[in-house]
Amino acid sequence: MPYLHRAATSQAPPARRDARSIHSSGQSFEQLRQACFRRGVLFEDVDFPASNASLFYSERFPVPFVWKRPGEIVKNPEFILGGATRTDICQGELGDCWLLAAIASLTLNEKALARVIPQDQSFGRGYAGIFHFQFWQHSEWLDVVVDDRLPTFKDRLVFLHSADHNEFWSALLEKAYAKLNGSYEALKGGSAVEAMEDFTGGVAETFETKGAPENFYLILEKALKRGSLVGCSIETRSAAESEARTPFGLIKGHAYTVTGIDQVRFQGKNIELIRVRNPWGQVEWNGAWSDKMAFKDFKAHFDKVEICNLTPDALEDDTIHKWEVTIHQGSWVRGATAGGCRNFLDTFWTNPQIKLSLTERDEGQEECTFLVALMQKDRRKLKRFGANVLTIGYAIYQSPGKDEHLNKDFFKYHASQARSKTFINLREVSDRFQLPPGEYILIPSTFEPHQEADFCLRIFSEKKAITQDMDERVDIELPKPPKPTSPSQETEEEQQFRAMFEHIAGEDMEVTAEELEYVLNAVLQKKKDIKFKKLSLISCKNIISLMDTNGNGKLEFDEFKVFWDRLKKWTSLFLQFDADKSGTMSSYELRVALKAAGFQLSSHLLQLIVLRYADEELQLGLDDFLNCLVRLENASRVFEALSIENKDFIHLNINEFICLTMNI
Repeated sequence: MPYLHRAATSQAPPARRDARSIHSSGQSFEQLRQACFRRGVLFEDVDFPASNASLFYSERFPVPFVWKRPGEIVKNPEFILGGATRTDICQGELGDCWLLAAIASLTLNEKALARVIPQDQSFGRGYAGIFHFQFWQHSEWLDVVVDDRLPTFKDRLVFLHSADHNEFWSALLEKAYAKLNGSYEALKGGSAVEAMEDFTGGVAETFETKGAPENFYLILEKALKRGSLVGCSIETRSAAESEARTPFGLIKGHAYTVTGIDQVRFQGKNIELIRVRNPWGQVEWNGAWSDKMAFKDFKAHFDKVEICNLTPDALEDDTIHKWEVTIHQGSWVRGATAGGCRNFLDTFWTNPQIKLSLTERDEGQEECTFLVALMQKDRRKLKRFGANVLTIGYAIYQSPGKDEHLNKDFFKYHASQARSKTFINLREVSDRFQLPPGEYILIPSTFEPHQEADFCLRIFSEKKAITQDMDERVDIELPKPPKPTSPSQETEEEQQFRAMFEHIAGEDMEVTAEELEYVLNAVLQKKKDIKFKKLSLISCKNIISLMDTNGNGKLEFDEFKVFWDRLKKWTSLFLQFDADKSGTMSSYELRVALKAAGFQLSSHLLQLIVLRYADEELQLGLDDFLNCLVRLENASRVFEALSIENKDFIHLNINEFICLTMNI
């Protein structure tokens, strides 16, 4: 599976009214529409063509599809006919009932619906074969344009359609969401709350009906009143049970929408009722109360309820809060920051670490309330490359007060203060916490180590909370060159070293790159406790570039002596962090080894270095380690010199400059 690294970032949430156009042309919906007017053509989307590539990536449908525009299917197509309602959503031949359940729920919230489906489009005046929809993705709103060519068979839509065959908003919305995720096939199977979040930017909470709070009816009532999107489902115990029909007309493993909740007076008692919709538009509950069902029956027959809150206001509380939101974007990269959960102590500490400072108690409380939502990014889009949804979660530790990445020893002796309820293979894991004011370290991770993904971490707090990415700090301590020692003041050991240098350098008393290559390889290959391939001539030229103070491209005695001392220190560090004495260093140990050498690097830079220097088993030999250190110090000294000489010349930060000069 191809994997592209993204640098970790921390950011404030974007304004809801902003949506970024993502069409490959760089043009907005209106610009594309006007261009079609000028040319007198209907829009054809090159980013999502009317071809099999947009439909499926791993299978073929048994019948041939014909892509048609609505005007080729019916005489008088309408975008929205009589308002967008839940009856406009009928499932086709695609297993995306979870998406349809979310769309049905979306129709109950007019404001959210108007955001997803902009009102500046129709089949009337201004029609150019182009439509657009807006979705929330990982902290930003995206504007997705599509043409209106839809897959049909015998002049009927194959996938999502409206009960009224003249209405096409729901089919085009499904197409835009398929484009966002790479294909129609990518929409097969999922959780309604995933699409609910993409329609609102909200945050989800899940309830198991069998263990729900006593006031669960009130929780659902409040959720619907606040415009929350609510879905429910019946769990399956095996693949054979998927879409099996129960005696009461319910479908196992199927996503339903909760569309209403109410009470009626019956035989002198208040009866709690709930209305649930099947996206199929058929196969209904046939128990008591028919189209509606008694709430006690709902809890008995359904297993899971998912609520997507437009804000994380506690549904048990009547107070509506203004939530503070902080967003962190990051990556788990194999060999660098993909450490797995606490079960894997040797690598757990290498995961991204975010400091959370809770400074203000809740009103009238001793603790601070916050909600953490961890989302893995683009897994549905990457399905075509064999990617699956990873099992993810997080842990929260009391901070020891250090502004640095915590090491393995800390986690060996300290227990977490809180954690996600479980590690689970869902797109997002979210939980609500109450902790005393203080500083905490939040560690998002996959369950297994070495698994790669990008993630978005959202932290909602009732009072302002301060967060800091512990992995973005770059701190480099370059050693100061020692003062040269005159021959008359040298110790016996230094005199022996000078004699060795004279033997290597010859009459000119200077060591060339070729001479340095010979002597280093001869010395280092004799070490039995180190796995060493060979230092190349290029590596030796880099060493000379680092140590050469007079610019003649060779090393004089004092320069060679400084390097030799540096080499002994770096070799000692390598042996120190070769934990299993295999003669190689694990890439997970590279962070602390580089820090010991004076280089505290950001996660982004560390990940790139691991990709460049570690082998397939995530190991580095001494030659890789030395190359890395030499190039790091070279880049750092150049940056330092340029910054001092001409501050206006440097427009890059040290992270960017090192990446550029190290060619990583």
